[in-house]
Amino acid sequence: MSTIELRNIITEKLSLIDDASFLNAIKTIVESKVSEGEYKLSDFQKKRIDVARNELKQKKAISNNDMQNEIDQWLNTK
Repeated sequence: MSTIELRNIITEKLSLIDDASFLNAIKTIVESKVSEGEYKLSDFQKKRIDVARNELKQKKAISNNDMQNEIDQWLNTK
């Protein structure tokens, strides 16, 4: 199914929905996908990223990939 066909189907179905809270949720999802410009990190977010990177460098934390590999190994031995 093409993007245009999907868009038309969704538009048609949305026109039949009267639930305001559901439509607001859909609106939020759509707006997040089509928002323009750069996402700006707050100073707090930047600091947390720096802390996490330092923890990885100092071996105080494990990367997501390494953790997933450990989980996969554990699951394969069961």
